[in-house]
Amino acid sequence: MRFFSLAILSLISILFIGCDGSNPEEVNSDEDSLSSEQVQVTDMQPHSYANLQEVRTTHLHLDLTADFDTQTLSGSVTHSIKNLTESEVMILDVRNLEIQKVEIDGEETTYKIEGDDPLMGSGLYVDIKPSTEKVKIYYSTTDGSDGLQWLNPQQTAGKKHPYMYSQGQAILTRTWIPCQDAPRNRITYSADLQVPSELMAVMSATNPTEKSEDGKFHFEMNNKIPSYLIAIAVGDLTFASLGERSGVYTEPSELDNCVYELVDVEKMIDAAENLYGEYKWGRYDIIVLPPSFPFGGMENPKLTFATPTIISGDRSLVSLIAHELAHSWSGNLVTNATWDDFWLNEGFTVYFENRIMEAIYGKEHADMLMSIEVEDLEQENDDILNGEFPEDTQLKLDLDGRDPDVGMTAIAYVKGAMFLKSLEAAAGRETWDAFLKGYFDAHEFQVMTTEEFVDYLHTNLLDPNSIEFNTDEWIYEEGIPASCIKIESDKFAKVEEVAVQIHVVESMKDLGIVKEAWSTQEWIHFVRNIGEDVDVEDMGELDALFNFSGWGNSEIMAAWYVVSIEKGYEGIYEDLEGFLMEVGRRKFLEPIYQALADNGKTDWANAVYAQARPNYHAISYGTIDDILGWEE
Repeated sequence: MRFFSLAILSLISILFIGCDGSNPEEVNSDEDSLSSEQVQVTDMQPHSYANLQEVRTTHLHLDLTADFDTQTLSGSVTHSIKNLTESEVMILDVRNLEIQKVEIDGEETTYKIEGDDPLMGSGLYVDIKPSTEKVKIYYSTTDGSDGLQWLNPQQTAGKKHPYMYSQGQAILTRTWIPCQDAPRNRITYSADLQVPSELMAVMSATNPTEKSEDGKFHFEMNNKIPSYLIAIAVGDLTFASLGERSGVYTEPSELDNCVYELVDVEKMIDAAENLYGEYKWGRYDIIVLPPSFPFGGMENPKLTFATPTIISGDRSLVSLIAHELAHSWSGNLVTNATWDDFWLNEGFTVYFENRIMEAIYGKEHADMLMSIEVEDLEQENDDILNGEFPEDTQLKLDLDGRDPDVGMTAIAYVKGAMFLKSLEAAAGRETWDAFLKGYFDAHEFQVMTTEEFVDYLHTNLLDPNSIEFNTDEWIYEEGIPASCIKIESDKFAKVEEVAVQIHVVESMKDLGIVKEAWSTQEWIHFVRNIGEDVDVEDMGELDALFNFSGWGNSEIMAAWYVVSIEKGYEGIYEDLEGFLMEVGRRKFLEPIYQALADNGKTDWANAVYAQARPNYHAISYGTIDDILGWEE
């Protein structure tokens, strides 16, 4: 429970109505101002202290030094602000930051920090004047700044230099920048960074392609973005071009492998533009991070952050890049207004990703990819329905008082995508594509609520075309609607016929099935569908024949480990320990540790986790702590 004085209570967590229609290429446009009619209490934003309906940032500038000895970023952030109501206080979000002093328009001012919520952090209350234009905060990060991960050289590929990167989504940017950390407020930003001269810094902005002799770097992001998309990485980086407007950053020893894997990125950009309009961000570059990165990818504009687990050597996992690229429209161009509307980012993106993959690799491949997503959805839907919050199977969430990360489930991603695929089926692809392109064009560089989207959907698609469609059952009702269209794959049907047989090894030999015979997606589907009658001895024979435990493809290995744990097959544990020590991606860690906990392997899991936990990002170890009952 948080307590605030009556004088400031009305300021907390309340946001203005309406979308920002300013020119994305202009910094601090006059169009940022709001009329008195627009400045009104319209909805609660449960995950921010910011008084955005009164004062809001339009641009922020960072001036920071990265110190790898103390593992801190220190310096200042300057907020260019609009005071919409002549307020005398500006409220920002901070968590585990050391605030040194605050200035307004060059003069020191008073401030206070109130609240100490372990999730939201605190409100930084800065005394301002109605005429104030700039608020400058001098600060330093701390070892509690969970939005940053500092890696020692042994945690990198090269083993020679340290590394640091950020992860801001959902509400972690406040742990390394004092800011109004709410997706409703879109801002531009710039930065001056000082890093060790042997390292390179990159951000979600304009980027260098070479190291600088003095370790100084300057960055500009002139399109308005929400705070969670401000991102930084510093390490022994090198760059290679992938085409006219794309490239990849990674450690030198990994560069050739990354270039090989990402050869189709330019094709993906072209396919995306052909579907839903111009790419608005200039360049599309990718940085392949060290293994501790907790997500598959993060759609930081101009620079996707990606897990090295997609570098499989056979280009079979690049749908993740299609996903992050699609975010350049859904999420980055049109952003969920609150974390309760998260499906607007991810459901649209999974749908768009699948269309990109279909355009490049064909419908059969895209259907296999979506079928695997639907398998994940059905499992997670059942788990959530049987859990504490069955209402989390609705697309529109209510996360007040809860970590917005709990909404990052297959519901937002895949139920959201299947909602859109079902709409496509009802409207016809040509009509649907015209609608969706128009949606992105009409709302670019703006925010969107679920209710606003539903109104737009009815006004611009359903009603004019006399389409009967029950949107409420998708958005406000639990579970997967019966009206959800079905994704079928002939190849998967053939895989299932083999997987359920008792003597599956002999059957596969008879059919001449070798590793190269099936795609990655077919192998994942095979592993997930191994029959109940396949016993430990059969599992050992399968592992001896195909080396699932040490396959090298992280998606296949993770699926194999979970099934093996459930069946009691002991032959995986040496390889599994290495996997858990190396890989920090939460998508893989969570089901593996859960399976260990559910199947009598808690002692083994705890022993490995004690060693592996320091290598994991806070987002990942926060989840595993809950599974294994760890406490700080």
